[in-house]
Amino acid sequence: MTGSSVAAIFHGSGVPLEFREVPLPDPDRLGASVLVEVVACTLCGSDLHSYHGRRNVPVPTILGHEILGRIAAFGPDAPTQDANGRPLEVGDRVTWGVVACCGECFFCRHNLPQKCERMVKYGHEAIRPGLELTGGLAGHCVLVRGTAIFLVPEDLPDAVACPANCATATVAAALEAAGSIGGNRVLILGAGMLGLTAAAWARTLGAEEVICCDADARRLDLARTFGATRTATPETLAGVVSDCTEGRGVDVAIELTGATEAIELALPILRIGGVFVWVGAVCPTRPVSIVPEQIVRRCLTIRGVHNYRPDHLGQALDFLAAAGAFPFEDLVSDWQPLSSLETALNAPPDPDRPRMGIRPGL
Repeated sequence: MTGSSVAAIFHGSGVPLEFREVPLPDPDRLGASVLVEVVACTLCGSDLHSYHGRRNVPVPTILGHEILGRIAAFGPDAPTQDANGRPLEVGDRVTWGVVACCGECFFCRHNLPQKCERMVKYGHEAIRPGLELTGGLAGHCVLVRGTAIFLVPEDLPDAVACPANCATATVAAALEAAGSIGGNRVLILGAGMLGLTAAAWARTLGAEEVICCDADARRLDLARTFGATRTATPETLAGVVSDCTEGRGVDVAIELTGATEAIELALPILRIGGVFVWVGAVCPTRPVSIVPEQIVRRCLTIRGVHNYRPDHLGQALDFLAAAGAFPFEDLVSDWQPLSSLETALNAPPDPDRPRMGIRPGL
């Protein structure tokens, strides 16, 4: 294969994106890598944080990690099966884990491949020799050795499948960290993409109550269509939780906003023995005030979740394939070409559609 791919190069917050033709690698020189044509990329909140300077990322880079692609070429040593053992062929529609891992370092051996000491993280890598195309905001992406690749069912719409390898898989990791969901009362803090996904999945797992908390009334309306049995604003949350838990507090709380205020709001309304999973705090914030004696006496468990293991992405795809009762396709805005990326990144957030969609091929 010869030719080039247009990529949107990010040089830092406040600097205009550079649209550059990047040469495609010769398949014979791909080694263990796989070349994919990017079908679609949705803009995650962390992409927006990086673009607007709220989160540091090495530059120059190609942002975008919620990616859907089609296999264009295999290197001579590339895998020919996906992470589930299914054959891979040119033209197959695929997604892949946000982190490529070595499988051998300390963290890989301790079941934390997402923290691999030699990781390649899609949408977060500085451009350098051999890693020129690692983000979704380009026409192509090169999947390096150690990437967990998954076939995507052809009947799963792009808008549903595209966020799987960040939003949905991260929710899978958060729900695992939370422990038992069935029959429990679950509090979801934040009704953005991850919060809506968590609400729908918790209901699917048999949660007795799913309480969604957000300051935006339109987001709370949307949460009800994604399985929330009750909704609350920060001001009304304590009363709503008390009413549906006989005053004991929720069994599980999952924080997806990144706001320290949300953590401080939820800590007092966890029941004795409750589990609190923190996911949203991926940007620097002020410290959270915690009284250690309360954590001890109330037997609370606090878990942090960042990224996910490959098996979580497999779980995410299985969930989405069976989640037809929830309107996930409606959560992505109209698809825009790569040339409109700057406008999309600067657009005001839409409470009804928490993901903006980019199609490099348009």
